[in-house]
Amino acid sequence: MDTPRRPGGAPAPAPLFQTTAGRPPRRRAWLIAGLALIGPLPEAPLHAAAADLAALSDPGTALLLRHALTEPGIGDPPGFRLGDCATQRNLSDAGRSQARRAGERLRERTVPIDTVFSSRWCRCLETAQIAFGQVTPWPALDSFFDDASAGPARTASLISRVFAHRAPGLLVLVTHQVNITAATGLVPAKGEALAVRAGGKDTLRVVGRYRLA
Repeated sequence: MDTPRRPGGAPAPAPLFQTTAGRPPRRRAWLIAGLALIGPLPEAPLHAAAADLAALSDPGTALLLRHALTEPGIGDPPGFRLGDCATQRNLSDAGRSQARRAGERLRERTVPIDTVFSSRWCRCLETAQIAFGQVTPWPALDSFFDDASAGPARTASLISRVFAHRAPGLLVLVTHQVNITAATGLVPAKGEALAVRAGGKDTLRVVGRYRLA
């Protein structure tokens, strides 16, 4: 594929995100937690609008961002504690660089940011802080990997927040794979983001899917 160029022949800037695509998994509660173990499902094309970065600036758009790359592991060590990062699985150096580049590219394209909310897990808070320089912890974005019974209420709160978002700036929600899968049916990789808007009754409409650089 030819390299995109600006008028006059100069190369266009690299895209904020590399677009990716995915196929929704079957919606069963027992499967949601298991998806974290098997990783992203085989890829299939999304709607062409997924490649349109202009969607990030449209009013009512939210970005569901899975935290950036972490140290190896699944879930968290036994007995981990919120507020004590030393007990959790945290970002790797590669993840910190990934989050930093994402924030830089958003600023390069002057994508307006309205509010940034994050899970209270340290890997999410650090992703948000590095990328956006601002973050408000929100328990509704906390992982329910170890407690599937908490999933429905947290998913409902996430969807309600997107439905209520009407500001012109982007609503950023930094969270975990299980939370994003429950809300959208898609399985994001670490550092992958879904642009969503209010869809039908109590559902979200995915308008873009992007992988951080």
